[in-house]
Amino acid sequence: MSTPPHIESIRLRQVNLPPKVVRTDAIQSFVTQETLLLTLRCSDGIEGTGYAYTIGTGGSSVLALLKDHLAPRLLGRNPLHLEAIWKDLFYSTHATAVGAITSLALACVDTALWDWRARKLNLPLWQLLGGAQARVPVYTTEGGWLHLSADELVDQTLAAKAEGFRGAKIKVGRPHVSEDVARLSAVRAAVGSGFEIMTDANQGFNRPEVVRRAAAFEGLDLAWLEEPLPAEDVAGHRQLREHTPIPIAVGESMYHLSQFREYLEQGACSIVQPDVARIGGITPWVKVAHLAEGFNVPVCPHFLMELHVSLCAGVPNAAWVEYIPQLDDITTSRIRVEGGYAYPPDTPGLGLEWDWPVIGKRQIADVKIDH
Repeated sequence: MSTPPHIESIRLRQVNLPPKVVRTDAIQSFVTQETLLLTLRCSDGIEGTGYAYTIGTGGSSVLALLKDHLAPRLLGRNPLHLEAIWKDLFYSTHATAVGAITSLALACVDTALWDWRARKLNLPLWQLLGGAQARVPVYTTEGGWLHLSADELVDQTLAAKAEGFRGAKIKVGRPHVSEDVARLSAVRAAVGSGFEIMTDANQGFNRPEVVRRAAAFEGLDLAWLEEPLPAEDVAGHRQLREHTPIPIAVGESMYHLSQFREYLEQGACSIVQPDVARIGGITPWVKVAHLAEGFNVPVCPHFLMELHVSLCAGVPNAAWVEYIPQLDDITTSRIRVEGGYAYPPDTPGLGLEWDWPVIGKRQIADVKIDH
């Protein structure tokens, strides 16, 4: 009998990436993308690299949690035991869970383990997960930001339509409802009825105001209204669904399977948007997707298109991939988009080809952990 593989060493890196364009929403600006990379090397000689991100704060905290607490626990473990490792690490940090810092750290580990597993089996991730669909419709969020004028929104959305995108996201949450209506109406008039418009409030409204805005948005044929209320207000989202025919999307600010279960059980959302980094990795992301499938609810994940394209192709109820470039500066691979669809990569592993020389020049942290 052959000796089972085990994890021999861990390497942690942090690379800060400036956004390609100015990104603003109802509550914040996207300052910098703190990208955390974790590479594990196993006794079979195969490496796996995973990652997570922040939008400006907390990156050093994630790195410290990994360095001081989680990564040392990986040494000697069998990388095939994904579920056991995830659960052990989650409970070892139980005092800091459920929350963003812990989930982001778990995601670095879990995505690296899945990368190793897929490389070990010589399979692309989306096929390893089940190969449910060979392509997924794609919409763009690289535009539509809250600071843009109506004319700028129209120009950008028309350009996206000309490039073949099937939809575009527009941020909402201007000081007065009339401003949001004017911006959305201008875009709808320009793109016509066959193009999807997604909207995102980024948790910026209170209960009475969101009912008012949703009523004002009716007639614009919106694909969804995303994060209209704070993520912890499950009852408010359920009440909103009772007042509007617009689909309600939630999920990017949720960090555990149980939070999605509560929304689904209470009928408080129409669409779930798990973020693989914020939910704690591929292992819990897939559970959220299958949980939503049981409620006949589609999955339209948040951000991280380079990884989500494979996750969406792996499950049957993924409806959209969100196009927003994230890793172009530190990878040589590119997401393939043709005819309004995103296609998962066919290379083994996560499908990401890291540009290690560039990463070496730009990294602000580099930590090695071994026996």
